[in-house]
Amino acid sequence: MKAQENEAFEQALKELGVTDDLLTEEEWRSLDEKGFVLFEGLIDEAWAERMRERYEQLMEQEGDKAGLEVHQEAGTRRLSDLANKGEVFDGTYTHPKVLAAVKQILKRPFKVSSMNGRDAEPGSGHQALHADWDYSAPRSQGDPFHVANSIWMLDAFTADNGATRVVPGTHLMQGFPSDYMDDPGAPHPDELIVTGPAGSVIVINSHLWHGGTTNRTGKTRRAIHPYFTAREFPQQMNMRDFIRPSTYDRISPAARYLLDVENGS
Repeated sequence: MKAQENEAFEQALKELGVTDDLLTEEEWRSLDEKGFVLFEGLIDEAWAERMRERYEQLMEQEGDKAGLEVHQEAGTRRLSDLANKGEVFDGTYTHPKVLAAVKQILKRPFKVSSMNGRDAEPGSGHQALHADWDYSAPRSQGDPFHVANSIWMLDAFTADNGATRVVPGTHLMQGFPSDYMDDPGAPHPDELIVTGPAGSVIVINSHLWHGGTTNRTGKTRRAIHPYFTAREFPQQMNMRDFIRPSTYDRISPAARYLLDVENGS
């Protein structure tokens, strides 16, 4: 069964154009040592603009129910289930360079766990440092990594508009920020705020300590988050329950594999 899973996984990635030479040596090293990598210019402006337009359409249509399928957060605008909410988002969770980076982190078959959007409202957005993993079952030292995230910058990330902060290297540490800090909401002496122009993408080992920062501007800072998990774990949003026939019919067999709906709902 494991051999069949590995074969299906490798075939899906091959069909999506994932090859071993998509990452530079520097990008590989950044993922391994720092726990994240920044790809600038991965989204062309026309595609970014189409995603921004769809993002705002969904916010207007869903109103106070936006993000409800997975999570709502005070002081932020949230969206969920983006795999079902526009062809314009299909290329995010299937992008070969992002998938190559996720493969480097997880090193085994994986799937999309959820497809969310988030932007902090002016004056809000600060998060405590955290890892995107179940705190009731911490990853043990030497275990493989279980989760990875990608942050697609629909707007520029700057030092003052709510960009993500990370603490490089903490994905290699056992436990959680609360094991080392009295207040994970406080600044960490080694933290970096990851900035970049619109069209950039951060891929992050989700065991890395990270968190949103406060948007101190008067403008929005939109991002979408295709989030991945090793295939042996449940999805944040079970796509077999949520997949729409129109989505299933539109996407490729390889994309169905990544959403874990290759056999239908």
